[in-house]
Amino acid sequence: MTETDPVTRQDAPIVEDGLPAWLRPFADAARAVSPEQLSRFLPPEQGGRQSAVLMLFGEGEDGPDVLLLERSHTLRKHAGQPAFPGGAIDPEDAGPVDAALREAQEETGLDPSCVQVFGMLPPLYIPVSNFVVTPILAWWRDDCPVAPVDAGEVARVVRVPLGDLTDPLHRARLRHPTGYLGPAFLVDGMVVWGFTAGLLDRTIALAGWERPWDHEREVELTEAQWRLARRGYDRYEETASDPASG
Repeated sequence: MTETDPVTRQDAPIVEDGLPAWLRPFADAARAVSPEQLSRFLPPEQGGRQSAVLMLFGEGEDGPDVLLLERSHTLRKHAGQPAFPGGAIDPEDAGPVDAALREAQEETGLDPSCVQVFGMLPPLYIPVSNFVVTPILAWWRDDCPVAPVDAGEVARVVRVPLGDLTDPLHRARLRHPTGYLGPAFLVDGMVVWGFTAGLLDRTIALAGWERPWDHEREVELTEAQWRLARRGYDRYEETASDPASG
């Protein structure tokens, strides 16, 4: 696959059998969701830097959860930011599912055999950086350990309970130093913002997991977080992070 090859939603097999009841509403919604429900930016008919992220759901010690990682503070771009595992689709990858699982294995040590892919969201476009990002939806069918593989790339790997993400006390709108305002989650000592928070925000709404929360509550990045985020800053996070804002 080259950078100019389009990624279609039929690239890889999808298996929905055996999902837990709490995850079924999201699987059903993912089949019918339109790109416009997820982002203000639609991918071009051709071109774009093809990439994929893995949205991996499981049942941990504290109930249903989703896998996130915190990027190393020494990275040139997106240093210190929480994110889904993922990255560019390489020429040897069969498609976005293959790429998302490979990246997750390289970043967190995830064994792909533990994972059941049950869906795929429409590709989202990041116009400033020309990324076309396909979110891959997966279920942690068999429990297996995860941890940072390379401390230079990943600082932490965290299974964040969905109950924490939907807790009204953990939700806010983040005021970016550039003036941008988007969704944020304050969980496990992290401020989840940008592209990752945007996907989580839409996922919670589509799945029907949302609880009433104060949309007027605002938080800001600390000076340290802003210094890290602006290192090699290409506006990737800002432009795609809040599908609902104008």
